[in-house]
Amino acid sequence: MARSCEVCGKAPVHGRQISHAHNVSSRLWYPNVQRLKVIVGQTRRRMRVCTRCLRSGKVVKAAHRPARTTA
Repeated sequence: MARSCEVCGKAPVHGRQISHAHNVSSRLWYPNVQRLKVIVGQTRRRMRVCTRCLRSGKVVKAAHRPARTTA
Protein backbone atom coordinates (compact mmCIF):
# COMPACT_ATOMS: atom_id res chain seq x y z
CA MET A 1 0.00 0.00 0.00
CA ALA A 2 1.36 3.38 -0.99
CA ARG A 3 0.34 5.27 2.16
CA SER A 4 2.00 2.95 4.64
CA CYS A 5 5.39 3.02 6.38
CA GLU A 6 7.91 0.52 5.03
CA VAL A 7 9.67 0.31 8.41
CA CYS A 8 6.91 -0.21 10.99
CA GLY A 9 4.00 -1.03 8.67
CA LYS A 10 1.79 1.80 9.91
CA ALA A 11 -1.18 2.10 7.51
CA PRO A 12 -4.37 4.15 7.19
CA VAL A 13 -6.94 3.67 9.97
CA HIS A 14 -10.64 3.43 9.19
CA GLY A 15 -13.27 5.06 11.38
CA ARG A 16 -16.39 7.17 11.49
CA GLN A 17 -16.70 10.96 11.37
CA ILE A 18 -19.55 12.26 13.51
CA SER A 19 -20.82 15.82 13.07
CA HIS A 20 -22.45 17.99 15.70
CA ALA A 21 -25.86 16.98 14.28
CA HIS A 22 -24.72 13.35 14.65
CA ASN A 23 -24.48 12.73 10.90
CA VAL A 24 -22.19 9.74 10.50
CA SER A 25 -19.87 9.14 7.54
CA SER A 26 -16.85 6.89 7.14
CA ARG A 27 -13.37 8.34 6.74
CA LEU A 28 -9.68 7.43 6.84
CA TRP A 29 -6.82 8.76 8.94
CA TYR A 30 -3.54 8.61 7.05
CA PRO A 31 -0.13 8.35 8.74
CA ASN A 32 2.37 11.14 8.07
CA VAL A 33 4.50 9.24 5.53
CA GLN A 34 7.45 10.94 3.83
CA ARG A 35 9.30 9.64 0.77
CA LEU A 36 13.01 10.09 1.38
CA LYS A 37 16.43 8.63 0.77
CA VAL A 38 17.53 6.31 3.56
CA ILE A 39 20.75 4.42 4.27
CA VAL A 40 20.06 0.67 4.38
CA GLY A 41 23.24 -1.29 5.06
CA GLN A 42 25.80 0.31 2.74
CA THR A 43 23.33 1.49 0.07
CA ARG A 44 21.07 4.50 -0.34
CA ARG A 45 17.45 3.61 -0.95
CA ARG A 46 14.27 5.64 -1.42
CA MET A 47 11.62 4.57 1.06
CA ARG A 48 8.28 5.70 2.45
CA VAL A 49 8.85 6.28 6.17
CA CYS A 50 6.48 7.66 8.81
CA THR A 51 7.71 10.60 10.83
CA ARG A 52 7.61 8.61 14.07
CA CYS A 53 10.21 6.15 12.71
CA LEU A 54 12.26 9.06 11.43
CA ARG A 55 12.16 10.87 14.79
CA SER A 56 12.86 7.78 16.89
CA GLY A 57 16.03 6.94 14.95
CA LYS A 58 14.85 3.68 13.38
CA VAL A 59 15.96 5.14 10.04
CA VAL A 60 19.01 7.19 9.06
CA LYS A 61 18.54 9.79 6.36
CA ALA A 62 21.13 9.77 3.59
CA ALA A 63 23.34 12.85 3.27
CA HIS A 64 22.94 14.98 0.19
CA ARG A 65 25.37 14.05 -2.56
CA PRO A 66 26.86 16.96 -4.51
CA ALA A 67 26.24 16.88 -8.26
CA ARG A 68 28.97 15.35 -10.39
CA THR A 69 30.85 17.74 -12.64
CA THR A 70 32.20 16.54 -15.97
CA ALA A 71 35.29 18.27 -17.28
